[in-house]
Amino acid sequence: MSAPGQPAPQLPPGWVSQWDQSAGRHVYIETATGRTSWQPPAAPGQQQQQQQPGPPPGRPTHPQGQARMSMPPMAGPPNMRGAPPPGPGQALSPEASASPPPAVAATTGSRRRAYPTAHLAANSVSYTGGFPDAGGLAPAGYPGATPAAAAGDGSYNQQQLFSPAGVPDAQSPPQPAANLGAPTGQAAGSGFQPSHYHSPSAAPAFAGNGAAAAGSFGGGVAGMTNQFQSMGVGGTGGVKGNPLYTVNLSATQPNVNDLLRPPPEIKLPPNACISTNPKANADPSYQRCTLNAIPTTSSLLSKSKLPLGLILSPYRSVREEDGDEPVPVVTDAVIARCRRCRTYINPYVQFIEGGNRWKCCMCNISNEVPQLFDWDQEKNQPADRWARPELNHSVVEFIAPREYMVRPPQPPIYTFLIDVSHAAISSGMVATAARTILESLDRLPNEDSRTKVAIIGIDVSLHFFCLAPGSTEPEMLVVSDLDDVFLPKPNDILINLSECREGLEALLGRLGDMFKDTTVSGSALGAGLQAAYKLISPIGGKIITLSASLPSVGPGALKVREDPKLLGTSKESTLLGAASTFYKTFPIDCSRSQVSVDMFLFSAAYTDVATLSCLPRYTGGQTYFYPGFHAARSEDAGKLAHELSEVLASPISYEAVLRLRATKGLRATGFHGNFFVRSTDLLALPAVPLDQGYAIECEIEETINAPFVVFQSVVLHSTSYGERRIRVVNLALPTTSSMSEVYSGADQTAIVTLLANKAVERSIHARLEDARDALTNKLVDIFSTYKATMTSAGSGASPQLSIASNMALLPLLTLGLLKHVGIRSSSQIPSDLRAYAQALLTTLPVQLLLPYLHPNFHCLHNMPPDAGTKADGGEGALIMPPKLNLTAERLERHGLYLIEDGQNIFLWVGRDAVPQLCLDVFDAPNYAALRGGKTTLPRLDNSMSQRVSAIVERVRTMRRGPYKPHVYIVKEDGEPSLRLWALSMLIEDRFEQTPSYMQFLGTLRDKVNGGS
Repeated sequence: MSAPGQPAPQLPPGWVSQWDQSAGRHVYIETATGRTSWQPPAAPGQQQQQQQPGPPPGRPTHPQGQARMSMPPMAGPPNMRGAPPPGPGQALSPEASASPPPAVAATTGSRRRAYPTAHLAANSVSYTGGFPDAGGLAPAGYPGATPAAAAGDGSYNQQQLFSPAGVPDAQSPPQPAANLGAPTGQAAGSGFQPSHYHSPSAAPAFAGNGAAAAGSFGGGVAGMTNQFQSMGVGGTGGVKGNPLYTVNLSATQPNVNDLLRPPPEIKLPPNACISTNPKANADPSYQRCTLNAIPTTSSLLSKSKLPLGLILSPYRSVREEDGDEPVPVVTDAVIARCRRCRTYINPYVQFIEGGNRWKCCMCNISNEVPQLFDWDQEKNQPADRWARPELNHSVVEFIAPREYMVRPPQPPIYTFLIDVSHAAISSGMVATAARTILESLDRLPNEDSRTKVAIIGIDVSLHFFCLAPGSTEPEMLVVSDLDDVFLPKPNDILINLSECREGLEALLGRLGDMFKDTTVSGSALGAGLQAAYKLISPIGGKIITLSASLPSVGPGALKVREDPKLLGTSKESTLLGAASTFYKTFPIDCSRSQVSVDMFLFSAAYTDVATLSCLPRYTGGQTYFYPGFHAARSEDAGKLAHELSEVLASPISYEAVLRLRATKGLRATGFHGNFFVRSTDLLALPAVPLDQGYAIECEIEETINAPFVVFQSVVLHSTSYGERRIRVVNLALPTTSSMSEVYSGADQTAIVTLLANKAVERSIHARLEDARDALTNKLVDIFSTYKATMTSAGSGASPQLSIASNMALLPLLTLGLLKHVGIRSSSQIPSDLRAYAQALLTTLPVQLLLPYLHPNFHCLHNMPPDAGTKADGGEGALIMPPKLNLTAERLERHGLYLIEDGQNIFLWVGRDAVPQLCLDVFDAPNYAALRGGKTTLPRLDNSMSQRVSAIVERVRTMRRGPYKPHVYIVKEDGEPSLRLWALSMLIEDRFEQTPSYMQFLGTLRDKVNGGS
């Protein structure tokens, strides 16, 4: 179809032309693949290869002085936002053009040089265990791929430009059939109840990532119109959000396998990103948002009742077994930042004015590109701008220049504050800790031989150990004045690890025996903390405290305040706050001096974890709790040795500050985690441990007009090996004015993580009952609004409990939180256990928090034959047994089951277990001979033992973090307390005062209908 007076040129076979009225020109379509181009296709054999321009002849290559202005014009990516407009006689570059850009001819004019071109940005993040290989396109062979895509011939067909609903698989909701004549979402037999609420202009659902649904572009002009509208050509269509599917929770049991599903796909508008790298948007293990489609107005967010917040883990560990790649590092000290809001350049900025300036994605101000941005300083030659890590990766690190340093980076400093009272010695804690530290000396970060170590013993006095360089005989100096602590021989107390290695090894080898006859039962922990602070505060560092008794003398002395009469009452929350102001003011002083505190707490009696955990909370440290510890049990000694060793060996980031920046219209309003809030948007972290989670609440303070927003979290820190670095994590999300897209983009895992942090805060500052009520009321608000706006029931009563499929497990996860030790209503939970559980709820990353709220449940006696073996002939990952719903209905009296939450592993043995099973797994002749309790599984020479042991070991190692879960054998008729502990993890059943899952849904439905 042509316009009068403008006939289409003769086309090669397989191509047709169509006149686009809005563009006023022809568009050319390849009929076999749907690929489109504004330029007439060349006949076979005539297409020229694109040439990369070289530097102009006779011109210098160094970018300084006049040479920098002697470069030819920059050619940006063909779909880069803000690309220079075409000159006279040049063809326009449509947003979705799949044809390669023309070669840029090198010139000798006094202009900036040209850069290699880039292809279409990859605007959809892959969350399914890795990223696509190149250009953000799905790999060859993906479901629905066209022959051109699967062939890998480098061509970009038009179907790949869409952001479809997702590839159907066993874990995703069924996609509606692609039928342009039927209403969106009305797929027969889908198993879901599609929402009746759709905008009239809603785009049809598509069959799979990178490929259009069958029939979408067929049907002549109608099909072409849909294609062009989705391209942004000849229409107002654009990228639509995820399709919304409504499910009725009352009708079915929850599918626990859906917990493994990735968050809703992030569908950015075309050309939002200047990079083709699929890693240009943050992996959810680093940073994720509760909403993957951000409402444009505060009123829309408020109406949805969904919380808006970010879940961060900026220093996630890199594990080779998980296929993790190291964070790319920018080493040339060229750091481009916005001159107004100080945002770091990222894949979502816009280059303008021929590439000489860039527009900030936060505040829209234009900034000059640094002079050396396009120069390779190592090779002393021009560099490819589009290969810079900060333009291709969402997570990058910059090596900071001197202007980012207040002082030279501090050396790693470890001060061990070890309880040497009778309780600590008799439990074996001192000997175990000393042996672990000794064995971990080679694992301490000490590449530049700057690491320093100090050891201080505490009981009712302070015991300082002095070591002179070259000496192998430690000297112990005792200070009994606890009110005015002083440091004898401070230069010999804080020693260089490399210079005093022999003496330190001798001290650690003897430490367990030095106090073996002590009868002192008190603890001057507060005075010891003051001494350690005075020792390292001029430099900063870590205080690692190992305490086995309640602080009883000197500053910070505490009293036993545990009162069983308060447990389960409205006054129980008074036991969860700090009992002494010392433990609130001291960590603030530590934070100012870049001192972090880790607490390892051991006790068979009350320890006041709630008070002592304040030290790590405000200094960026961590709390570890070992109730009933005794090193005579190999399981207890092994757990401490593993976790302490991992803490010592992990690379720590020191003297750090964290700041979150967001697109104009968004701001942070609340912060959760272990840090000190220095100002309204600046968090101080004397240390940033690996795999620690943080949560930030956000709000919309003004209407957002941008098509997408960017959250950028930045951590300025010093590494263990003496570098000042800046870690930048970027997350780009589309905006929407559609309520259905807000709901379909909700991330249920991130939502429950944020709710857990808020519930802990509320339980400490108000009451536990208030925290539980707030969680239930939030669910009622979400379900009520969804019912009123997204379902046909509207404001009337309904027998169904409807919600978007991507939030189908939100009630189950919330119920898991309500039944958790940290929040649950019970008169049987000691306050130390509850306080430690709350500390974990606010610091665990999502990967560890999810099983902590919803444990994993597996059947072992009847597992598939390949479970417990490695895939791919022993070269792949271990195959785990299928997950079961957390209900006792799954328990068989002759069975063996595994229940684990990341902190503990329970092996449930039914009372009718056959003798052969007991013999093969536990080396016990029968069920009666089997001992329950904490255990180490024997490794026997039979298949069942090897498979069960492999599964248990996989559970212990498959997640990030230093934790080593204990293994407990739970007999069906065994110890009642242990049996109830294991059964409390079956959260779909009624337990004590908490309802079953179906009862919880019924209460929720009644409240939703009652408020209609």
